[in-house]
Amino acid sequence: MNSAAGHSRLRGKKALITGGARGIGAAICRRLARAGCGVAINYFSSSDEAEALRGELEELGVPAFTFQANVTDVQAVKEMVEAISESFGAIDILVSNAASGVLRPALEMSTKHWRWCMETNALALNHLVREARPLMRPGSRVLALSSLGAHRAIPNYAFIGASKAALEALVRSLSMELAPDGISVNTISAGVVDTDAIKHFPNREQLLEESRARSQLGRELTAEDVADVAYLLCLPEAEAIRGQTIVVDAGFSVCG
Repeated sequence: MNSAAGHSRLRGKKALITGGARGIGAAICRRLARAGCGVAINYFSSSDEAEALRGELEELGVPAFTFQANVTDVQAVKEMVEAISESFGAIDILVSNAASGVLRPALEMSTKHWRWCMETNALALNHLVREARPLMRPGSRVLALSSLGAHRAIPNYAFIGASKAALEALVRSLSMELAPDGISVNTISAGVVDTDAIKHFPNREQLLEESRARSQLGRELTAEDVADVAYLLCLPEAEAIRGQTIVVDAGFSVCG
């Protein structure tokens, strides 16, 4: 067992991370597991990666489970949460990270594309919170992953950016609604991270180069940087942070 897990202040907490098999989601799974959290890894199609990650987390000495579910499917989310209840009995940390979309100019998009982006990137959070709420206790945390495209015009990102802006607005309302239950809700808006998702951008190299050039870290932003902030928001000291969008971009957005 990794001794670090045994001394963490989050030891024994139970976390559900959607889209947890790869990229930022996987980094958050690892960070919370190192902190002593049991982790439920949700995935849609990345079964091999999810199972490999589960084994990796179990080697840290924490319970880990994988759950396949399409987060836009209300019944699938319900069944997943029921299965997590049987495995964990509680959800102390809910991270809505699963995302999808179509990279095209807005005027080339269809109503189907709009629904796809909105349902996956924004509405899914509402499904998750509604189903998980009975398993959440005072002090529980909900985190949603957004991006700088919620507030900046990025080529071919119009519908995804709009869905992320909707996500951030939803977080503010959920924060208000869940406050009486002692549950805090916040958004993490990540800058450019070189994950599998960014490989689909036709201007990937340009995005990465600009990110590196404007980084105040002297290096590119990593999934682990984002995961560290997710961990910080789960600590007791973050209790007063409510309904906020925390930007993690190595200073990119304040440099022009």
